[in-house]
Amino acid sequence: MTLPPAFWTYLKVVLLVALVPAIVGFVVVLAERRLMGFMQARLGPNRVGPQGTLQGLADLLKLVTKEDITPSRAEKAVHSLAPVLAVIPALTALSVIPFGPPVRVGRTVVPLWVADVNIGLLFLLAITSIGVYGIILGGWSSNNKYSLLGGLRSAAQLVSYEVPMGLALVSVLLMTRSLSLVQSVRRQEAMHLWFVFPGLLAFFIYFVAGVAETNRNPFDLPEAESELVSGFNTEYSGVKFAFFFLGEYTAMIIISCVAVTVFFGGWLPPFPNVKALEFLWQVPPALWFLAKVAAFLFAYIWFRSTFPRYRFDQLMALGWKWLIPLALTNILLVAFAILLTPGWTTGLVWLGWTLGVLFVLAYLAAKLRQKLARRERLAAEPHPVEG
Repeated sequence: MTLPPAFWTYLKVVLLVALVPAIVGFVVVLAERRLMGFMQARLGPNRVGPQGTLQGLADLLKLVTKEDITPSRAEKAVHSLAPVLAVIPALTALSVIPFGPPVRVGRTVVPLWVADVNIGLLFLLAITSIGVYGIILGGWSSNNKYSLLGGLRSAAQLVSYEVPMGLALVSVLLMTRSLSLVQSVRRQEAMHLWFVFPGLLAFFIYFVAGVAETNRNPFDLPEAESELVSGFNTEYSGVKFAFFFLGEYTAMIIISCVAVTVFFGGWLPPFPNVKALEFLWQVPPALWFLAKVAAFLFAYIWFRSTFPRYRFDQLMALGWKWLIPLALTNILLVAFAILLTPGWTTGLVWLGWTLGVLFVLAYLAAKLRQKLARRERLAAEPHPVEG
């Protein structure tokens, strides 16, 4: 008996809705706490279960059983709707992510994505933009000035960083010639080239903007604890707070999945033309995809453990004065690399080498400037008088 394609579509939807919250609660959160404990030279969770492995379950039970408090003067309907608006768009965006090539189940070929939309990138940008409404409405409906300030900050942050993120993906569109995420992976497979190399600048802009879009360190201004108590979710508790929590971590997964898909070859293994590394092709493609996404989630945790929070004026200046001009310049570079070379793949390869060298030189210049500034600061400090 051959099952209809609709059955597999419904099954994939159920698995996404069921597995993603479980992964967020039991894997990502536990990994974040353990890794942050290690990076900050302190103990992570180690009480609930062996080595703290059941901490995610304990957090879930705590949030579910916690009293759900709504301020007496809040807009109650909007206050209850806001957490849903934060999490539903994030889960919906996962439907266009290709987690691997189609697999054969019996006589049926089952794609490892819910839908291959021919405007996949536009759909992602549109649906993820809806999530900010949950944050804005949650801050406004709470009748709390700190929450309102957090919501307003989130709105300004979204406007500032949605533009460079979209412009960074335009360069991928020029290389892929399609808005479909599946076609993006297949194009990289046909060219034997990950788009991160000619799109190194685009990837940098996209990932910085993605970290800001998800309100994570060092761009967590909408919920800055030292300034706004807890920002937009100050008046939320219990399951409603858990929904905001789930929406944030799901958005992190989406940003990571899109970065892997359009810049790092999706499910493709590295070094496709190296004979000595042919054994890498024996690893299931879906595992390659998950490993790359895990690397990006590790980077999120690393940033949170390392960088201090930006000031709000610095946040705005970075988006409008630096990222948007850089994104426009990158579009011109990619377009000229394609148009000015007969084999436009060759032009992209040369662009990748050029950008790589420039990034290395910029890094070395920054380290030299840091070293010279430290030497000047030490020379200006008063020395203690001996004797």
